[in-house]
Amino acid sequence: MPQRGQAPVAGTRICAAAATWALAGLRRSRRRLAQVVWRNVRNTCGLPAVAPDMTTIGIIGAGHIGSQVARKAVELGYDVVISNSRGPETLAGLVAELGPQAKAATAAEAAAMGDFAVVTVPLKSYRDIPVEPLAGKIVIDTNNYYWERDGRIPALDNGEATTSGLLQEHLPESKVAKGFNHIMAKQITSDGTPPGTENRRALATASDYPEASELVARLYDEFGFDTVNVGPLSDSWRVERDRPAYVVRQNAAELTENLAKAPRTI
Repeated sequence: MPQRGQAPVAGTRICAAAATWALAGLRRSRRRLAQVVWRNVRNTCGLPAVAPDMTTIGIIGAGHIGSQVARKAVELGYDVVISNSRGPETLAGLVAELGPQAKAATAAEAAAMGDFAVVTVPLKSYRDIPVEPLAGKIVIDTNNYYWERDGRIPALDNGEATTSGLLQEHLPESKVAKGFNHIMAKQITSDGTPPGTENRRALATASDYPEASELVARLYDEFGFDTVNVGPLSDSWRVERDRPAYVVRQNAAELTENLAKAPRTI
């Protein structure tokens, strides 16, 4: 017998379908009914208690990863406010493609308007991320360290820091979580599969805040991926560039094995 809050295996797809409907309703017009359905589904199926009304994503960085996250998020019913370093007017084509659920803005505006944020800029630019409008918010960090682009950062070279840890230091009042950093951009919209799919692809997250890791896990599941939680940001180096788990397709068991194999320095 499943315990309270755990769905039987046969009910997994029913839970997923009901949760998808409830979340879509929250993002559109059926908010009151959808909130009731969400609470029932969450309690019955053992879903994480992440606030389902976090429906607008502020995306800071509109490159390969940022634009793909925006495409999938809009497909799922999220509103997105997206920015880049060149100004909102340069995003007219992307916003036109995404449709009415997307808006171009400055980085500060995207940070302020998002219920949570995705930061996806070159690591060398992480100090340009606006601090105040992200205070108290969950920030998903996709950064990777490419010294050829970012310049040498001794704390990373020597294994004394992590990329997401640097962003957390820059955003002391935010709740940073690692996400979407070890998957090719095009695969964000192509590799997802429904919950319960055999050999479903898994992605890793890490955070010093459980609610931030839970939000990433919820987003991963909606995007079509399982989650492996690495632990605190101090361990997020296990999924950074050139480690065994980096940009390879792996299920949850394989990802767990690859994380364990990771060397601290490269």
